[in-house]
Amino acid sequence: MSLQISILTPERPFWNGQADEIILPTETGEMGVLKNHAPIITGLDVGAMLIRGGQASKDEWNSYAIMGGFALVKQNIVTILANEAVSAENINPEEAKEAFEFAKNNLEKAEGIKEKVEANFAYKRAKARYQVVKVLKKI
Repeated sequence: MSLQISILTPERPFWNGQADEIILPTETGEMGVLKNHAPIITGLDVGAMLIRGGQASKDEWNSYAIMGGFALVKQNIVTILANEAVSAENINPEEAKEAFEFAKNNLEKAEGIKEKVEANFAYKRAKARYQVVKVLKKI
């Protein structure tokens, strides 16, 4: 293992362990981090975060839905401060799919700036949860 990863939420330390690779949902797209990555602080968007090698075998990926926050990468230590985090194992696949479809329909029907912003945020949250379940369950 080459990276020490800590994921902290306001409620509790969410995950702490070692991994070979992490893919973060940043505000400018996905960012992969490997051993000896350049130091960086980046904002995290709502999306799917993937960790390879952590509590799974070296070639397996663990997936998590991250609801925004920040990440600090420095000297092979990745510290993530997330508003909320959910493991794929704790998400019901059928509920995630239904919530995603519902949020997608609401976004398409939204009128007015406030309604569109709220619908877009709900859509991004539902999409993140659905994405991590698809990675885990292959649905």
